[in-house]
Amino acid sequence: MIMKQYGGEMTAENQGGGANRLTYRDAGVDIDAGNALVDAIKPLARSTFRPGANGELGGFGGLFDPKAAGYSDPVMLAATDGVGTKLKLAIEADKHDTVGIDLVAMCVNDLVVQGADPMIFLDYFACGKLTLETGEAVVAGIAEGCRQAGAALIGGETAEMPGMYADGHYDLAGFSVGVAERDALIDGSTVGDGDVLLGLASSGVHSNGFSLVRKVVDLEGLNWSSPSPFSKDETLGEALLTPTKIYVKSVLAAVRAGGVHALCHVTGGGFYENLPRVVPEELAGDLNPESWTMPPVFHWLESAGGIARREMYRTFNCGIGMIAVVAADRADALTDILVEEGETVFRLGEITPRDDGNAVVILDGDRASGETA
Repeated sequence: MIMKQYGGEMTAENQGGGANRLTYRDAGVDIDAGNALVDAIKPLARSTFRPGANGELGGFGGLFDPKAAGYSDPVMLAATDGVGTKLKLAIEADKHDTVGIDLVAMCVNDLVVQGADPMIFLDYFACGKLTLETGEAVVAGIAEGCRQAGAALIGGETAEMPGMYADGHYDLAGFSVGVAERDALIDGSTVGDGDVLLGLASSGVHSNGFSLVRKVVDLEGLNWSSPSPFSKDETLGEALLTPTKIYVKSVLAAVRAGGVHALCHVTGGGFYENLPRVVPEELAGDLNPESWTMPPVFHWLESAGGIARREMYRTFNCGIGMIAVVAADRADALTDILVEEGETVFRLGEITPRDDGNAVVILDGDRASGETA
């Protein structure tokens, strides 16, 4: 084999005479398709602009100036996450316009629990073969999530990797940076005995526990186009793809009003894994499950899968996507603020001494279940 260079590109030529001139497209990567996607999503990114953001898709990075956003002594916080196996549902149901909202939600909800206002968001979209229609639908969802959170979409990465992912399959990861004034950070250090637990309703399963969800669907012999067993006028896929609720604007309104001692994003691990993160070692979160309404999707999962109630509490949000730990004398006022911001709020219980060693105690009828941190 003899190597020759033509116009700056190395090509291979057999000694017998024929030339083999490979391109990146021959290997399965279409640079032109990637450029077309960038051009298509630029208006989506511009729609998420906020003061302090300065990024144009297609560059090497995006900029953000906290001072231009009005902060005097800013502390920056960062969070990263994905959507998990909910993506498999989106791919199999061929519905890609909501998982981008999930991606943003999983990051920004983790920031706001610390009192941070999400400022910027970046995404990573990896696939086997890039199609403009799917890519644009995914990024449109990301832009919608950013608008809901008030975060600027200032950049991202699209990677076409044939051989790593099957055609039609893709993966998502997200990264967000938030800002808070140094003296306004929420770390749970002020949580005390008698504080009230306010639960903010979830929009559904959100983006956790979908490996178990898919197992239940298989056991029931259903597919994503089947009528939903727990909601009207929707397919099962449409119902389960309801995007994760973004709590940023409502929670920040409550935080700025004063009296919020801690916040808990109820994600993977449910109540038992997440609430202990913000409850001091000598205290416990005492929840009464009769204080809130568990949405039909969770009753269906519990019944169809034969899932024990305790397993439900440690796997799913069971209808509560965010918990605010608030001063007792501010509970009513903060509830009013959250309701005004569009939230459905439940008074779940209170913070009590950790007498039995459990960080979370859920009184379910005559049976108490608890788990240590």
